[in-house]
Amino acid sequence: MTIKEILVPDIGDFSEVELIEILVAPGDTIAVDDALITLESDKASMEVPSSDAGVVKEIKVALGDKVSEGSLVLLLEVEGAAADTAPAASEAAAPATEPAAVAAATPAAAPATTSAAADLKQVSFERTHASPSVRRIAREKGINLNTLEGTGRKGRITREDLSNAGQRVLKDFVESSKGGKPVSGSSSAAPATSGIPAIPEQDFSKFGEIELQPLSKIKKLTGINLSRAWLNVPHVTHQDETDITEVEAFRKSLKAETEKQGVRVTLLSFFMKACAAALKTYPNFNSSLDGSGENLILKKYINIGIAVDTPNGLVVPVIRDVDSKSIFELSAELMEMSVKARDKKLKPADMQGATFTISSLGGIGGTAFTPIVNAPEVAILGLTRSQMKPVWNGSEFVPRLMQPMSLSYDHRVIDGAQAAHFVRTLGILMNDVRRLLL
Repeated sequence: MTIKEILVPDIGDFSEVELIEILVAPGDTIAVDDALITLESDKASMEVPSSDAGVVKEIKVALGDKVSEGSLVLLLEVEGAAADTAPAASEAAAPATEPAAVAAATPAAAPATTSAAADLKQVSFERTHASPSVRRIAREKGINLNTLEGTGRKGRITREDLSNAGQRVLKDFVESSKGGKPVSGSSSAAPATSGIPAIPEQDFSKFGEIELQPLSKIKKLTGINLSRAWLNVPHVTHQDETDITEVEAFRKSLKAETEKQGVRVTLLSFFMKACAAALKTYPNFNSSLDGSGENLILKKYINIGIAVDTPNGLVVPVIRDVDSKSIFELSAELMEMSVKARDKKLKPADMQGATFTISSLGGIGGTAFTPIVNAPEVAILGLTRSQMKPVWNGSEFVPRLMQPMSLSYDHRVIDGAQAAHFVRTLGILMNDVRRLLL
Protein backbone atom coordinates (compact mmCIF):
# COMPACT_ATOMS: atom_id res chain seq x y z
CA MET A 1 0.00 0.00 0.00
CA THR A 2 1.22 3.47 -0.85
CA ILE A 3 -0.17 6.95 -0.34
CA LYS A 4 -0.89 8.92 -3.52
CA GLU A 5 -1.70 12.59 -3.86
CA ILE A 6 -4.89 13.22 -5.87
CA LEU A 7 -4.71 16.57 -7.63
CA VAL A 8 -7.16 18.75 -9.53
CA PRO A 9 -6.80 17.71 -13.19
CA ASP A 10 -6.76 19.96 -16.24
CA ILE A 11 -9.87 22.16 -15.98
CA GLY A 12 -9.17 24.28 -19.04
CA ASP A 13 -8.56 28.00 -18.73
CA PHE A 14 -10.10 28.20 -15.27
CA SER A 15 -8.11 28.99 -12.14
CA GLU A 16 -8.97 29.83 -8.54
CA VAL A 17 -12.30 28.02 -8.87
CA GLU A 18 -14.45 27.81 -5.74
CA LEU A 19 -15.00 24.43 -4.10
CA ILE A 20 -18.70 24.13 -3.20
CA GLU A 21 -19.07 20.46 -2.27
CA ILE A 22 -16.92 17.61 -0.89
CA LEU A 23 -18.36 14.25 -1.95
CA VAL A 24 -16.10 11.82 -0.03
CA ALA A 25 -14.82 11.41 3.52
CA PRO A 26 -11.80 9.76 5.15
CA GLY A 27 -12.22 5.98 5.14
CA ASP A 28 -14.34 5.90 1.97
CA THR A 29 -13.41 3.36 -0.68
CA ILE A 30 -13.54 4.93 -4.13
CA ALA A 31 -13.10 3.72 -7.70
CA VAL A 32 -11.55 5.39 -10.72
CA ASP A 33 -13.72 8.29 -11.98
CA ASP A 34 -15.74 8.51 -8.77
CA ALA A 35 -16.60 12.16 -8.04
CA LEU A 36 -14.51 13.69 -5.25
CA ILE A 37 -15.45 17.37 -5.13
CA THR A 38 -17.67 19.85 -6.97
CA LEU A 39 -16.28 23.12 -8.32
CA GLU A 40 -18.30 26.10 -9.45
CA SER A 41 -16.87 28.44 -12.09
CA ASP A 42 -18.45 31.34 -13.93
CA LYS A 43 -19.86 28.91 -16.52
CA ALA A 44 -20.87 25.73 -14.74
CA SER A 45 -20.64 23.44 -11.77
CA MET A 46 -18.27 20.55 -12.43
CA GLU A 47 -17.38 17.43 -10.51
CA VAL A 48 -13.71 16.42 -10.19
CA PRO A 49 -13.26 12.64 -10.60
CA SER A 50 -10.63 10.44 -8.99
CA SER A 51 -7.75 9.30 -11.17
CA ASP A 52 -7.17 6.20 -9.01
CA ALA A 53 -8.98 3.65 -6.88
CA GLY A 54 -8.29 3.24 -3.19
CA VAL A 55 -9.20 4.37 0.32
CA VAL A 56 -9.41 8.04 1.25
CA LYS A 57 -6.89 8.76 4.01
CA GLU A 58 -7.06 12.53 4.40
CA ILE A 59 -9.00 15.43 2.80
CA LYS A 60 -6.71 18.37 2.01
CA VAL A 61 -9.35 20.92 0.96
CA ALA A 62 -12.29 22.64 2.62
CA LEU A 63 -15.54 24.17 1.43
CA GLY A 64 -14.99 27.62 -0.04
CA ASP A 65 -11.35 26.95 -1.00
CA LYS A 66 -10.18 28.29 -4.37
CA VAL A 67 -8.40 25.59 -6.36
CA SER A 68 -6.67 25.38 -9.74
CA GLU A 69 -5.11 22.66 -11.87
CA GLY A 70 -2.57 20.82 -9.71
CA SER A 71 -4.14 21.72 -6.36
CA LEU A 72 -3.98 18.89 -3.80
CA VAL A 73 -7.44 17.44 -3.11
CA LEU A 74 -6.78 14.43 -0.89
CA LEU A 75 -4.42 11.61 0.03
CA LEU A 76 -5.44 8.21 -1.27
CA GLU A 77 -4.18 4.81 -0.14
CA VAL A 78 -3.69 2.77 -3.29
CA GLU A 79 -2.49 -0.75 -3.81
CA GLY A 80 0.67 -1.53 -5.77
CA ALA A 81 1.31 2.05 -6.98
CA ALA A 82 4.55 3.94 -6.83
CA ALA A 83 4.60 7.15 -4.90
CA ASP A 84 3.84 10.16 -7.05
CA THR A 85 6.72 12.57 -6.74
CA ALA A 86 5.98 14.76 -9.73
CA PRO A 87 3.58 17.07 -7.85
CA ALA A 88 6.17 17.77 -5.19
CA ALA A 89 8.69 18.68 -7.85
CA SER A 90 6.28 20.99 -9.60
CA GLU A 91 5.30 22.65 -6.32
CA ALA A 92 8.93 23.23 -5.52
CA ALA A 93 9.48 24.85 -8.88
CA ALA A 94 6.38 27.06 -8.70
CA PRO A 95 7.70 29.66 -6.21
CA ALA A 96 10.57 30.44 -8.58
CA THR A 97 8.21 31.62 -11.31
CA GLU A 98 4.84 32.62 -9.90
CA PRO A 99 5.94 35.51 -7.65
CA ALA A 100 7.86 37.00 -10.55
CA ALA A 101 4.75 36.93 -12.72
CA VAL A 102 2.58 38.48 -10.02
CA ALA A 103 5.15 41.13 -9.25
CA ALA A 104 5.40 42.01 -12.92
CA ALA A 105 1.69 42.88 -12.96
CA THR A 106 1.89 44.94 -9.74
CA PRO A 107 2.13 48.70 -10.30
CA ALA A 108 4.71 49.17 -7.55
CA ALA A 109 7.18 46.87 -9.29
CA ALA A 110 6.89 48.50 -12.72
CA PRO A 111 8.97 51.45 -13.93
CA ALA A 112 7.19 54.78 -14.03
CA THR A 113 6.16 55.94 -17.49
CA THR A 114 4.18 58.83 -18.85
CA SER A 115 0.45 58.23 -19.51
CA ALA A 116 0.43 60.10 -22.79
CA ALA A 117 -0.50 57.89 -25.73
CA ALA A 118 2.31 59.22 -27.90
CA ASP A 119 4.91 58.26 -25.30
CA LEU A 120 3.29 54.87 -24.68
CA LYS A 121 3.78 53.90 -28.32
CA GLN A 122 7.49 53.74 -27.57
CA VAL A 123 7.06 51.58 -24.45
CA SER A 124 7.45 47.81 -24.73
CA PHE A 125 5.98 46.95 -21.29
CA GLU A 126 8.59 44.20 -21.10
CA ARG A 127 8.18 43.83 -17.33
CA THR A 128 4.42 43.41 -17.45
CA HIS A 129 2.75 39.99 -17.49
CA ALA A 130 0.81 40.29 -20.75
CA SER A 131 0.82 38.85 -24.26
CA PRO A 132 2.38 40.75 -27.20
CA SER A 133 -1.07 41.46 -28.65
CA VAL A 134 -2.27 42.97 -25.34
CA ARG A 135 0.84 45.18 -25.22
CA ARG A 136 0.25 46.33 -28.79
CA ILE A 137 -3.40 47.20 -28.12
CA ALA A 138 -2.41 49.06 -24.93
CA ARG A 139 0.06 51.22 -26.88
CA GLU A 140 -2.49 51.92 -29.61
CA LYS A 141 -5.18 52.93 -27.11
CA GLY A 142 -2.86 54.87 -24.83
CA ILE A 143 -3.31 52.59 -21.81
CA ASN A 144 -0.37 52.26 -19.45
CA LEU A 145 -0.05 48.59 -18.56
CA ASN A 146 2.26 49.47 -15.71
CA THR A 147 -0.72 50.94 -13.83
CA LEU A 148 -2.95 47.86 -14.19
CA GLU A 149 -3.36 44.77 -12.06
CA GLY A 150 -4.03 41.68 -14.15
CA THR A 151 -7.09 39.52 -13.43
CA GLY A 152 -5.87 36.60 -15.53
CA ARG A 153 -4.06 33.53 -14.32
CA LYS A 154 -1.03 34.42 -12.17
CA GLY A 155 -1.81 38.12 -12.52
CA ARG A 156 -1.72 38.12 -16.33
CA ILE A 157 -3.20 41.27 -17.90
CA THR A 158 -5.99 40.29 -20.31
CA ARG A 159 -7.90 42.08 -23.06
CA GLU A 160 -10.81 42.35 -20.65
CA ASP A 161 -8.56 44.31 -18.28
CA LEU A 162 -7.76 46.65 -21.18
CA SER A 163 -11.46 47.07 -21.94
CA ASN A 164 -12.22 47.98 -18.33
CA ALA A 165 -9.28 50.39 -18.28
CA GLY A 166 -10.52 51.99 -21.51
CA GLN A 167 -13.95 52.54 -19.98
CA ARG A 168 -12.39 54.24 -16.96
CA VAL A 169 -10.34 56.52 -19.20
CA LEU A 170 -13.51 57.48 -21.10
CA LYS A 171 -15.41 58.12 -17.87
CA ASP A 172 -12.58 60.30 -16.52
CA PHE A 173 -12.60 62.29 -19.75
CA VAL A 174 -16.38 62.82 -19.63
CA GLU A 175 -16.29 63.82 -15.96
CA SER A 176 -13.41 66.24 -16.47
CA SER A 177 -15.07 67.79 -19.55
CA LYS A 178 -18.13 68.52 -17.39
CA GLY A 179 -15.97 70.06 -14.73
CA GLY A 180 -16.64 67.16 -12.41
CA LYS A 181 -14.16 65.21 -10.37
CA PRO A 182 -12.60 62.26 -12.26
CA VAL A 183 -13.28 58.89 -10.76
CA SER A 184 -10.67 56.75 -9.12
CA GLY A 185 -8.51 54.50 -11.29
CA SER A 186 -9.25 51.50 -9.10
CA SER A 187 -9.64 48.38 -11.21
CA SER A 188 -12.07 46.84 -8.73
CA ALA A 189 -14.66 49.57 -9.26
CA ALA A 190 -14.83 49.23 -13.04
CA PRO A 191 -16.76 45.96 -13.43
CA ALA A 192 -19.37 47.03 -10.89
CA THR A 193 -20.25 50.38 -12.48
CA SER A 194 -18.62 50.62 -15.94
CA GLY A 195 -19.05 54.39 -15.71
CA ILE A 196 -22.83 54.12 -15.17
CA PRO A 197 -24.42 55.59 -12.00
CA ALA A 198 -25.26 52.81 -9.55
CA ILE A 199 -28.85 52.09 -8.55
CA PRO A 200 -29.32 53.46 -5.00
CA GLU A 201 -29.69 50.78 -2.34
CA GLN A 202 -32.87 50.67 -0.30
CA ASP A 203 -33.83 49.17 3.04
CA PHE A 204 -36.78 47.06 1.91
CA SER A 205 -37.33 45.75 5.44
CA LYS A 206 -38.99 49.09 6.23
CA PHE A 207 -41.94 48.05 4.10
CA GLY A 208 -42.39 44.48 5.25
CA GLU A 209 -40.79 41.10 5.85
CA ILE A 210 -37.91 40.15 3.57
CA GLU A 211 -35.61 37.17 3.06
CA LEU A 212 -32.04 37.33 1.77
CA GLN A 213 -31.30 34.55 -0.74
CA PRO A 214 -27.72 34.44 -2.04
CA LEU A 215 -27.27 33.92 -5.78
CA SER A 216 -25.30 30.88 -6.92
CA LYS A 217 -21.82 31.64 -8.14
CA ILE A 218 -22.85 30.74 -11.70
CA LYS A 219 -25.65 33.31 -11.61
CA LYS A 220 -23.43 36.00 -10.10
CA LEU A 221 -20.64 35.56 -12.62
CA THR A 222 -23.05 35.05 -15.51
CA GLY A 223 -24.58 38.39 -14.55
CA ILE A 224 -21.16 40.03 -14.80
CA ASN A 225 -20.49 38.44 -18.19
CA LEU A 226 -23.90 39.44 -19.56
CA SER A 227 -23.49 43.01 -18.27
CA ARG A 228 -20.10 43.22 -19.93
CA ALA A 229 -21.53 41.96 -23.24
CA TRP A 230 -24.50 44.33 -23.05
CA LEU A 231 -22.26 47.34 -22.36
CA ASN A 232 -19.64 46.54 -25.00
CA VAL A 233 -21.72 45.12 -27.86
CA PRO A 234 -24.17 47.37 -29.76
CA HIS A 235 -27.13 44.97 -29.78
CA VAL A 236 -29.89 44.86 -32.38
CA THR A 237 -32.55 42.12 -32.49
CA HIS A 238 -34.32 41.07 -35.71
CA GLN A 239 -37.69 39.29 -35.26
CA ASP A 240 -39.33 36.98 -37.79
CA GLU A 241 -41.21 33.68 -38.01
CA THR A 242 -41.08 30.67 -40.28
CA ASP A 243 -43.45 27.90 -41.31
CA ILE A 244 -42.25 24.61 -39.76
CA THR A 245 -45.35 22.53 -40.51
CA GLU A 246 -43.59 20.10 -42.82
CA VAL A 247 -40.44 19.80 -40.71
CA GLU A 248 -42.51 19.06 -37.61
CA ALA A 249 -44.49 16.41 -39.47
CA PHE A 250 -41.24 14.80 -40.63
CA ARG A 251 -39.82 14.92 -37.09
CA LYS A 252 -42.88 13.13 -35.72
CA SER A 253 -42.62 10.50 -38.45
CA LEU A 254 -39.18 9.57 -37.10
CA LYS A 255 -40.51 8.78 -33.62
CA ALA A 256 -40.67 4.98 -34.01
CA GLU A 257 -37.21 4.79 -35.59
CA THR A 258 -35.59 7.06 -33.03
CA GLU A 259 -37.13 5.22 -30.08
CA LYS A 260 -35.35 2.05 -31.21
CA GLN A 261 -32.05 3.96 -31.10
CA GLY A 262 -32.83 5.51 -27.70
CA VAL A 263 -32.72 9.03 -29.17
CA ARG A 264 -35.33 11.77 -28.95
CA VAL A 265 -35.21 14.00 -32.02
CA THR A 266 -36.24 17.57 -31.22
CA LEU A 267 -36.91 20.57 -33.42
CA LEU A 268 -33.72 22.12 -32.04
CA SER A 269 -31.62 19.57 -33.97
CA PHE A 270 -33.15 20.77 -37.24
CA PHE A 271 -32.50 24.40 -36.32
CA MET A 272 -28.88 23.54 -35.59
CA LYS A 273 -28.49 22.06 -39.07
CA ALA A 274 -30.23 25.08 -40.61
CA CYS A 275 -27.99 27.48 -38.67
CA ALA A 276 -24.88 25.59 -39.82
CA ALA A 277 -25.98 25.95 -43.46
CA ALA A 278 -26.79 29.65 -42.98
CA LEU A 279 -23.44 30.28 -41.27
CA LYS A 280 -21.67 28.85 -44.32
CA THR A 281 -23.66 31.18 -46.57
CA TYR A 282 -23.01 34.21 -44.33
CA PRO A 283 -19.55 33.58 -42.76
CA ASN A 284 -19.40 36.92 -40.93
CA PHE A 285 -22.04 35.51 -38.54
CA ASN A 286 -19.46 32.83 -37.68
CA SER A 287 -16.74 35.31 -36.73
CA SER A 288 -15.34 37.46 -33.92
CA LEU A 289 -13.77 40.90 -33.82
CA ASP A 290 -10.09 40.96 -32.93
CA GLY A 291 -8.77 42.99 -30.01
CA SER A 292 -8.19 46.09 -32.13
CA GLY A 293 -11.77 46.08 -33.38
CA GLU A 294 -10.47 46.55 -36.92
CA ASN A 295 -10.41 42.95 -38.20
CA LEU A 296 -12.78 40.00 -38.36
CA ILE A 297 -11.58 36.56 -37.34
CA LEU A 298 -13.49 34.22 -39.67
CA LYS A 299 -13.77 30.70 -38.26
CA LYS A 300 -13.67 27.74 -40.62
CA TYR A 301 -15.43 25.48 -38.12
CA ILE A 302 -19.03 25.57 -36.91
CA ASN A 303 -19.53 24.87 -33.20
CA ILE A 304 -22.92 25.82 -31.80
CA GLY A 305 -23.52 26.57 -28.13
CA ILE A 306 -26.89 25.54 -26.70
CA ALA A 307 -28.14 27.42 -23.64
CA VAL A 308 -29.33 24.92 -21.01
CA ASP A 309 -31.24 25.89 -17.87
CA THR A 310 -30.09 24.10 -14.71
CA PRO A 311 -31.04 24.48 -11.02
CA ASN A 312 -27.81 26.43 -10.48
CA GLY A 313 -28.22 28.74 -13.47
CA LEU A 314 -27.72 28.93 -17.21
CA VAL A 315 -24.85 27.01 -18.85
CA VAL A 316 -23.92 26.77 -22.52
CA PRO A 317 -22.46 23.41 -23.62
CA VAL A 318 -21.04 23.34 -27.14
CA ILE A 319 -21.85 20.90 -29.95
CA ARG A 320 -18.87 20.75 -32.31
CA ASP A 321 -18.74 20.40 -36.10
CA VAL A 322 -22.50 20.70 -36.44
CA ASP A 323 -22.29 20.96 -40.23
CA SER A 324 -20.82 17.45 -40.53
CA LYS A 325 -23.28 15.62 -38.23
CA SER A 326 -26.67 14.06 -38.91
CA ILE A 327 -29.93 14.96 -37.18
CA PHE A 328 -29.67 11.71 -35.18
CA GLU A 329 -26.09 12.48 -34.10
CA LEU A 330 -27.00 16.02 -33.05
CA SER A 331 -30.04 14.79 -31.11
CA ALA A 332 -27.94 12.21 -29.26
CA GLU A 333 -25.30 14.82 -28.35
CA LEU A 334 -27.98 17.27 -27.20
CA MET A 335 -29.43 14.64 -24.88
CA GLU A 336 -25.99 13.78 -23.52
CA MET A 337 -24.99 17.40 -22.93
CA SER A 338 -28.30 18.27 -21.26
CA VAL A 339 -27.95 15.38 -18.82
CA LYS A 340 -24.31 16.27 -18.08
CA ALA A 341 -25.28 19.91 -17.49
CA ARG A 342 -27.99 19.06 -15.00
CA ASP A 343 -25.85 16.43 -13.26
CA LYS A 344 -22.85 18.80 -12.98
CA LYS A 345 -20.78 16.54 -15.21
CA LEU A 346 -19.82 19.15 -17.81
CA LYS A 347 -16.09 19.66 -18.28
CA PRO A 348 -14.56 23.03 -19.21
CA ALA A 349 -13.82 21.71 -22.70
CA ASP A 350 -17.56 21.02 -23.14
CA MET A 351 -18.28 24.76 -22.86
CA GLN A 352 -15.53 26.25 -24.99
CA GLY A 353 -15.10 27.01 -28.67
CA ALA A 354 -18.63 28.04 -29.69
CA THR A 355 -18.96 30.19 -32.81
CA PHE A 356 -22.74 30.78 -32.58
CA THR A 357 -25.35 30.23 -29.86
CA ILE A 358 -28.99 29.14 -29.79
CA SER A 359 -31.21 29.90 -26.80
CA SER A 360 -34.51 28.02 -26.97
CA LEU A 361 -37.48 28.77 -24.74
CA GLY A 362 -39.87 26.73 -26.87
CA GLY A 363 -40.56 24.27 -24.06
CA ILE A 364 -41.66 27.12 -21.77
CA GLY A 365 -43.49 29.63 -23.96
CA GLY A 366 -43.36 33.20 -25.16
CA THR A 367 -43.68 34.86 -28.55
CA ALA A 368 -40.32 36.68 -28.79
CA PHE A 369 -37.42 37.92 -26.66
CA THR A 370 -34.09 39.71 -26.97
CA PRO A 371 -31.21 37.28 -26.29
CA ILE A 372 -27.87 38.85 -25.33
CA VAL A 373 -24.99 38.11 -27.69
CA ASN A 374 -22.57 35.66 -26.10
CA ALA A 375 -19.45 37.72 -26.84
CA PRO A 376 -16.92 37.27 -28.41
CA GLU A 377 -19.47 35.65 -30.74
CA VAL A 378 -21.34 38.15 -32.90
CA ALA A 379 -24.84 36.63 -33.06
CA ILE A 380 -27.30 34.50 -31.10
CA LEU A 381 -30.62 32.96 -32.15
CA GLY A 382 -33.55 32.92 -29.76
CA LEU A 383 -36.46 30.49 -30.26
CA THR A 384 -39.83 30.60 -28.51
CA ARG A 385 -42.91 28.38 -28.69
CA SER A 386 -44.37 27.62 -32.11
CA GLN A 387 -48.10 28.24 -32.68
CA MET A 388 -50.74 27.21 -35.19
CA LYS A 389 -51.84 30.29 -37.15
CA PRO A 390 -54.09 30.99 -40.13
CA VAL A 391 -51.83 31.75 -43.12
CA TRP A 392 -53.08 33.08 -46.46
CA ASN A 393 -51.90 30.89 -49.36
CA GLY A 394 -53.24 33.08 -52.14
CA SER A 395 -56.77 31.75 -52.20
CA GLU A 396 -57.66 30.86 -48.62
CA PHE A 397 -56.44 30.82 -45.03
CA VAL A 398 -54.89 27.50 -43.96
CA PRO A 399 -53.59 26.40 -40.54
CA ARG A 400 -49.79 26.38 -40.41
CA LEU A 401 -47.35 25.82 -37.55
CA MET A 402 -45.33 29.04 -37.24
CA GLN A 403 -42.02 29.31 -35.34
CA PRO A 404 -40.91 32.72 -33.96
CA MET A 405 -37.20 33.57 -34.34
CA SER A 406 -35.26 36.34 -32.58
CA LEU A 407 -31.75 37.04 -33.89
CA SER A 408 -29.60 39.39 -31.78
CA TYR A 409 -26.38 40.55 -33.40
CA ASP A 410 -23.34 42.80 -32.97
CA HIS A 411 -24.08 45.84 -35.14
CA ARG A 412 -20.35 46.56 -35.52
CA VAL A 413 -20.06 43.37 -37.60
CA ILE A 414 -23.57 42.77 -38.99
CA ASP A 415 -25.98 45.31 -40.47
CA GLY A 416 -29.75 45.07 -40.56
CA ALA A 417 -29.97 43.86 -44.15
CA GLN A 418 -27.53 41.01 -43.49
CA ALA A 419 -29.49 40.00 -40.39
CA ALA A 420 -32.74 39.96 -42.38
CA HIS A 421 -31.13 37.82 -45.11
CA PHE A 422 -29.73 35.40 -42.50
CA VAL A 423 -33.08 34.93 -40.77
CA ARG A 424 -34.84 34.64 -44.13
CA THR A 425 -32.39 31.91 -45.13
CA LEU A 426 -33.13 30.05 -41.88
CA GLY A 427 -36.82 30.30 -42.68
CA ILE A 428 -36.39 28.89 -46.19
CA LEU A 429 -34.31 25.98 -44.86
CA MET A 430 -36.87 25.19 -42.15
CA ASN A 431 -39.80 25.43 -44.60
CA ASP A 432 -38.57 22.31 -46.40
CA VAL A 433 -36.39 19.76 -44.64
CA ARG A 434 -35.03 18.56 -48.00
CA ARG A 435 -33.06 21.78 -48.32
CA LEU A 436 -30.94 20.76 -45.34
CA LEU A 437 -29.52 17.99 -47.52
CA LEU A 438 -28.25 20.36 -50.20
